Amino acid sequence: MSDSEATPPKCPVGETSCEWLDEVENLRRQIDELSELVSTDALTGLFNFRHFKTILQAEMDRSKRSGIPTSLVLADLDHFKAVNDTYGHEIGNQALKHLADILKNEVRTTDIVFRYGGEEFAMIFPETHLNLAVKVADRIREQIANSPVPLDEGEIKLTASMGASVYMKTSILDLVDFVDSVDKYLYEAKQSGRNCICHIDYTELRAVTEVGFDERAMLFGKE
Repeated sequence: MSDSEATPPKCPVGETSCEWLDEVENLRRQIDELSELVSTDALTGLFNFRHFKTILQAEMDRSKRSGIPTSLVLADLDHFKAVNDTYGHEIGNQALKHLADILKNEVRTTDIVFRYGGEEFAMIFPETHLNLAVKVADRIREQIANSPVPLDEGEIKLTASMGASVYMKTSILDLVDFVDSVDKYLYEAKQSGRNCICHIDYTELRAVTEVGFDERAMLFGKE
């Protein structure tokens, strides 16, 4: 519950009208508005990268405690630079808002969507096994491909590449390494022809989440 939803303060002397309490309520509203601005992307209305890190860490911690996995999907619009170069940045922004609307409408109520940066977006699937998250994300990918951006004259067809992985109780990766692992699959999707989703093989989940430090360094190219 936010401060603004808490029980309203009462005047200590029992007055029905109190300028100091009115000022407190006004400050509360301003704090709520500023909190929303800090966590929200102005263009798309989605949560921003800063909030993404906070929420993902919280879900990873919860997976550690509960043993229920958290899945993560990164999505990147294909050839988006060409959209900006051809139509201009205003139309490019329209395309980003169009994609954001699809993501908000297609995810489940428990899933959380973020603008990760530029034309890249993130979807956190709390308490969700990878196979279900991939199924939802792939349905969204198809919806993006089948929902062109309407223009005054014509339309713009978009596609998105996606990478996915899962964080489990046995995982030893920190937040940065976990996101890097998903980004690796996103890159693989780009290299595989785009408009597809790549993810860790389900049979390899145990091996990847339980590797030691040296193996993890080799996996993510760290020294």
